[in-house]
Amino acid sequence: MAEKETDFGPLVGAIDQGTSSTRFLVFASKTSELLSYHQVEVKQTFPKEGWVEEDPNEILATCYECFNRVVENLRNMSIDPANIKAIGIANQRETTVVWDRVTGQPLHPAIIWLDTRTGTTVQKLVDKTPGQNKDHLQPLCGLPLSTYFSAVKLRWILDNSADVRAAVEENRCCFGTIDSWLMWNFTGGKDGGLHITDVTNASRTMLMNINTLKWDDKLCSFFDIPKSVLPEIRSSAEVYGHMSEGVLKGVPISGILGDQQGALVGQTCLKKGMAKNTYGTGCFLLYNTGEEPVLSKHGLLTTVAYKLGKEAPVVYALEGSVAISGAAVRWLRDNLGIIKEAKDIEPLAASVDNCGGVYFVPAFSGLYAPYWQTDARGIICGLTQYSTKAHIARAVLEAVCFQTKELLEAMDQDSGIPLVRLQVDGGMTANQLLMQLQADLLNIPVVRPSMPETTALGAAMAAGHAVGVWSLATEDLTAITTDTFSPSISEENRSARYSKWKLAVQKSMHWEGGQTTGPSQVCVLNQQEIRENVDLPKGLISVVRSTLPPAALHV
Repeated sequence: MAEKETDFGPLVGAIDQGTSSTRFLVFASKTSELLSYHQVEVKQTFPKEGWVEEDPNEILATCYECFNRVVENLRNMSIDPANIKAIGIANQRETTVVWDRVTGQPLHPAIIWLDTRTGTTVQKLVDKTPGQNKDHLQPLCGLPLSTYFSAVKLRWILDNSADVRAAVEENRCCFGTIDSWLMWNFTGGKDGGLHITDVTNASRTMLMNINTLKWDDKLCSFFDIPKSVLPEIRSSAEVYGHMSEGVLKGVPISGILGDQQGALVGQTCLKKGMAKNTYGTGCFLLYNTGEEPVLSKHGLLTTVAYKLGKEAPVVYALEGSVAISGAAVRWLRDNLGIIKEAKDIEPLAASVDNCGGVYFVPAFSGLYAPYWQTDARGIICGLTQYSTKAHIARAVLEAVCFQTKELLEAMDQDSGIPLVRLQVDGGMTANQLLMQLQADLLNIPVVRPSMPETTALGAAMAAGHAVGVWSLATEDLTAITTDTFSPSISEENRSARYSKWKLAVQKSMHWEGGQTTGPSQVCVLNQQEIRENVDLPKGLISVVRSTLPPAALHV
């Protein structure tokens, strides 16, 4: 065995299957050091307005591609891949897959968590409740009726796909979130694959009872979903099975965590009162509430944080979920062409001292916590002849920070204990300007780990814990070095900007239904003025138009 292997100790791998990419990462259990990783982008398709889909087979293929490349990397580093003792899975949550247990093939494209096609389905379900209350099921599952969650997506598929209905009638249909789809395939697929999920992912379906941790008869009846299609619910850290093929054949799969719960564990927020915020495609703030579920009165979700073993206690969290954060940067790049690469947003936004009065509400999929308004839509407001693309770029970053501030305010109200610092992770935290803006607008320090891959690290920690190569006793965990961003603006500045943000949010409400919340206060530009002063591609004109009442347009 090479000397490097001895120094690193046993290795643990984690597949991090996210909304925009798949990654496989290998960590040294002794030091939490990331030794190697490979990442492959996953293609998203948008067949209709509000629809977001991915190909389950492509997702699976990207996992095996990542496995192969990382094993090759380890060998090139003179590290024996056989020293990988366990694999964990972290996955995009709520994304819904249905497949045929006989053929092994998907029966429908994967419907991604931020897809909004189920708006009408949600309204029909709300209409079924006493008093038409979207929070009617909260005492059972901890969640409001929303387009976000898997049961609503599955209900839509059953209503709209004859192939899926036939598979259900013939007992061929399997439903699962991405973790279930991967686990089934990794452990054999149609030849004996395990149809399972863990408590964190099950808690995002609206079908699991938040107290019993079992599929609930009342919830299944409400959504009219047969239990026969559901996976078995397991803990987040136990040996479920083994890789059935490929370069990692025979390695135990022993950890599953929804990606945000993975980040909570990876950030070692294992004590009541600790919290983290992840900045990825969306933005997700989780607050550890201990072994008792706390039902939110301020628009947050009650979710399972983790259950690290069959006999381990379940730990709960309050969660604030924002649909669009990093996805807004991708939108600037792909839809508008304002930037060529995601990293370009930081120097562009930093080229101006402030947003110049421009505010951007990225309600592309409606507004999630704390509003839960599916009919909201994205707006850019406050434009003047002074506005440039740099101001819009800065407004995009500030929108991420304002949304986090709203979540933190709700979290403080529900918990009664205001956070004194915020631990952060995710791809967007590499943006120094974003982190400073966040500290300024929250008025508390923002603490960023030097190793940002905490989602995958959490899944690896759960997997390693299950096979005895990683201790999750908080006193034994290796300290991760951090950077701290401290607030640097006045309370007057902070309050003024936050008030304008709140006004912008109100302007975005009820857009899909054709209602507005009052007269528009955005400045009117004609097409020539926009092109000359803002220097934007033609595609943005329609975005500006959509924020203005028809009578105000001079285009």
